[in-house]
Amino acid sequence: MGYVDRNLVPGETLLYRTRHHWLVLLGPFFGGLLLLVPGIALMVEAIATRDSAGLVVGSATISPKVMVVSGVILAAAAIITFSYGVAKRNATEMAVTNRRVLIKTGMTSRRTLDLMLSRVESIGVEETAAGRVLGYGSVVVRGTGGTPEPFLMIAHPQEFRRAVQEQIGAPQASTQAPTS
Repeated sequence: MGYVDRNLVPGETLLYRTRHHWLVLLGPFFGGLLLLVPGIALMVEAIATRDSAGLVVGSATISPKVMVVSGVILAAAAIITFSYGVAKRNATEMAVTNRRVLIKTGMTSRRTLDLMLSRVESIGVEETAAGRVLGYGSVVVRGTGGTPEPFLMIAHPQEFRRAVQEQIGAPQASTQAPTS
């Protein structure tokens, strides 16, 4: 259960949800790959040289045990790097309800924005050419009298803005009794 689900008030309905685009995972993926490839190479070389004294590098000899330990450490670092990227991506939530816009970013330190729909002054979307093709962009939310709040690399930013605009333009149910 995420931040949005835990913070819905009675009578509030979740209408749209999004998060960071999958492209934010490219950095952790390639960083992990840069660690994983040498780690696997060390482990394969350790298996190939297990019957000899080790791998001779210059004037030094590296034992198979050291190569295996180094390979395992590099592989573990690769898994941690990618897992951190996935966790960071999943730590961002953006949602539109029938009453509010809710945005939460951060894992260990949290930044939240809960803005009543009646207080939304504007929502801007900035998309590069690649962003338009791949479906990501930046969303800038501005509340009345507030400073703009930018959120980068969001999946489907146009749909998020459309969901907010539809709710702002939707007729609100009146809580007053009709007068005669």
